[in-house]
Amino acid sequence: MQVMRGWATRCAPVVGLMGLLGSMQEALAGEYEGSPQVAEFVGEMTRDYGFAGEQLMAVFREAQRKQAILDAISRPAERVKQWKEYRPMFITDARIARGVDFWRQHEATLARAEQEYGVPAQVIVSIIGVETFFGRNTGNYRVIDALSTLGFDYPPRAEFFRKELREFLLLAREEQVDPLTLKGSYAGAMGLPQFMPSSFRAYAVDFDGDGHINIWNNPDDAIGSVASYFKRHGWVAGEPVVSRADVRGDQVDEGLTTGIEPTKTVGELRALGWSSHDALRDDMPVTAFRLEGENGPEYWMGLKNFYAITRYNRSVMYAMAVHQLSEQLVQARGVK
Repeated sequence: MQVMRGWATRCAPVVGLMGLLGSMQEALAGEYEGSPQVAEFVGEMTRDYGFAGEQLMAVFREAQRKQAILDAISRPAERVKQWKEYRPMFITDARIARGVDFWRQHEATLARAEQEYGVPAQVIVSIIGVETFFGRNTGNYRVIDALSTLGFDYPPRAEFFRKELREFLLLAREEQVDPLTLKGSYAGAMGLPQFMPSSFRAYAVDFDGDGHINIWNNPDDAIGSVASYFKRHGWVAGEPVVSRADVRGDQVDEGLTTGIEPTKTVGELRALGWSSHDALRDDMPVTAFRLEGENGPEYWMGLKNFYAITRYNRSVMYAMAVHQLSEQLVQARGVK
């Protein structure tokens, strides 16, 4: 990351808002030249967060509207894959081998993160492996381009992405980095763990204590930030993630959860023909779901830590991929 001292800090008295907006519309060049939306946004950032208007205008003169980003986010959703198709995308020999290497390389940092946050090393490694293949695929779009394109040129979710653009500029100022240099996915997700800017500001940590949070090419900060995220989203140290269920009877599917929230209890599922090999309290809330596996339907109960994983990505298949990859990593590494 390129560190910039004093980036976007207001160093002159605030001019009147109308005058500021007018000067912005004149000064903005490039693809957002004269955009009322951008002028209004810069005015808000200057008024509400103390940014230097001229510096923000210089940033937006460099920002580029990317049609490829609009194409990617507007593309009709692909057919939803079944678990038997989804799982092999993430649980591969290559990803497991690279994960074991990553774990060994950063063993001390992972052990410290587990000690401080209660999140197992293998879960942290698995998240980074699923998200970016341990840093191999972190995204090639400038974050400023992605969030400007989606914030100003994608009406269906403009409000969300404009909020993330605001968070991005704030984090760039807080970390004193050039916002034009940071890269991420087409949606603005960043670094080894693919944090959105709002998640960065809320959960990322300076785990190596160097005074900056760098999740792009500092594995220590990425590891600590993933652990911080899970701790803040309810991860319970030492607790299991899922329980495989046996089912029988014609009421089984009545127990399936709508969505990912743990709205069923183990007792309610038992009454509908579900049973588990694990000792689970009847009052325990779970997410009950079915996956189409290689050998037919699989029924599962997702526990509190499973729900914590879905807070990272709201998908039961994603959470299962993270969990099962973490199990494979433990097995491959020979950790008891």
